[in-house]
Amino acid sequence: MLTRPDVAVEHPLLARICDARRRSDDLFEIVQPAALYDRPIPERHRIVFYIGHLEAFDWNLLHEPLRLETLHPEFDRLFAFGIDPVGGGLPTDQPSDWPALAAVHDYVAKVRSALDEVLSMAVFHTQEITRDGFPLDTLLNVAIEHRLMHVETLAYMLHQLPLERKVPDAHDRVMLVSPVTPQMVPIPGGAVQLGLSRSSPEFGWDNEYESYAIDVPAFEIDRYMVTNGQFLEFIHAGGYDTREYWDEGAWNWKEEQGISHPVFWKAPHTKWLYRTMFDEVPLPLDWPVYVSHAEATAYARWAGKQLPTEEQWHRAAYGTRAGAQRRYPWGDREPGDTLGNFDLHRWDPAPVNAYPESASDFGVEGLLGNGWEWTSTNFTPFPGFEPFPFYRGYSAYFFDNKHFVMKGGSARTAACMLRPTFRNWFQARYQYVYAGFRCVKS
Repeated sequence: MLTRPDVAVEHPLLARICDARRRSDDLFEIVQPAALYDRPIPERHRIVFYIGHLEAFDWNLLHEPLRLETLHPEFDRLFAFGIDPVGGGLPTDQPSDWPALAAVHDYVAKVRSALDEVLSMAVFHTQEITRDGFPLDTLLNVAIEHRLMHVETLAYMLHQLPLERKVPDAHDRVMLVSPVTPQMVPIPGGAVQLGLSRSSPEFGWDNEYESYAIDVPAFEIDRYMVTNGQFLEFIHAGGYDTREYWDEGAWNWKEEQGISHPVFWKAPHTKWLYRTMFDEVPLPLDWPVYVSHAEATAYARWAGKQLPTEEQWHRAAYGTRAGAQRRYPWGDREPGDTLGNFDLHRWDPAPVNAYPESASDFGVEGLLGNGWEWTSTNFTPFPGFEPFPFYRGYSAYFFDNKHFVMKGGSARTAACMLRPTFRNWFQARYQYVYAGFRCVKS
């Protein structure tokens, strides 16, 4: 029989679950109630879906190993899966096709109550409760990080919601720094260790395994992420109109969609504006530019450079002159306010040179937070990859040569996902992600 310790203890996993729920609940609070059935990005579900999805995911993952009877099988199925807009087709559902908000909130409350009643004891017996051979602590880490990933992806979705459809939150503080001087940093050749060992006690998603070493020849990399100001030079030079900078598919996409600038920019009659989460401001030239992989690749070609490979980025971030690897680019210190723009403290970017304490051993700055960084590496499995049997589609569905690895993190990335082995990915022609880039010369 499962029991709690005699002494009242708040288990760390329970505390993390509560914190992740608070963060997702807070995010939905910035949406005007009348907008909860809106679809800010054409390829994605309506907002109401995600209110139900987070709880449906937790329930579908946990109710069997916890031996709980299903509460609402229709909603368990309805809210089970999101949309990956690779096929090109757009969803056609209407607001009336979705349940009333009160019914969705009732489902959320009942799922949380049922899970919490059992988890209050089960978390003290994580090795005894398993699913497909994986202990409960692994399943709970999956649930926590899945929710936190959605807190981030929902943020960039809500970023596209009209300003009048949102409830303004406190604006980010203005960060004043010296002007950015673009420069490149030499990275000596050396070995990198990618991936997570299966013997590691640290949690990782299936695509983070298995660990392996690879040699990386010497290269140069941008000290800072490419800024809006640098990208504006690309636009003024006719970058969006020059065929040679674009792959055939990217060029056709750009022409068919009429894309002539980053989706976060707005071009009125007089000057460029930037769309923050709650405002429109003059284009901040020293912020990182957020663009699709296709746009980043075109810029790199215009500049006579390339996007880094995953292993080059890893070498620049975690490698050292002595040959060892660091836990974080700056060393072993846990992520904090002076080390980067991450962990949901800000809604919008900061200047690319705002965190000099974040520098890697080679002097590369701002590698964690402030925007994911595109690499030229296709999202493929590491040697020894095995899908999670309880979530087979998490990674394996995207090994399709259409998705590219992103590293680093954004302002809305939770600190737990700043580990060196975490891999994010998106398709090449998706503009809405908080993703920028830096370039390399090999």
